[in-house]
Amino acid sequence: MRLSILINTSDPTVNHDYAVLWLDTIRHAWTSQDRRGVELPSSGDMREDGHIMSLCARGSEQPLVTLYGVRVDRHGNVTSAQGQATWISHSRPDAVAGYWRLQAVERESSRDAPPPTRR
Repeated sequence: MRLSILINTSDPTVNHDYAVLWLDTIRHAWTSQDRRGVELPSSGDMREDGHIMSLCARGSEQPLVTLYGVRVDRHGNVTSAQGQATWISHSRPDAVAGYWRLQAVERESSRDAPPPTRR
């Protein structure tokens, strides 16, 4: 299953940084579909610890983005649609605090299919 999420700050009219990410809960990987101001590689590894997801560069343990409150039960049901997020920004001394919001759920088992295009 793949989840499309948007991360941004609490007031996107003041801070225009955002990222649209696909989280693959089967392969424990993520890819970036679109981003501005959030400095990320195009893909990486995903670690889960309870309801916290850490998105890291491939082969790294250091989280680039941390998502709080992500809940996917053992049956693949998504039980939360938004939560807090933090991410690393090379233009700021501290981690940026913001939010994540669920945009789409793709339940198909095709692992090689590209993400759907936005219209």
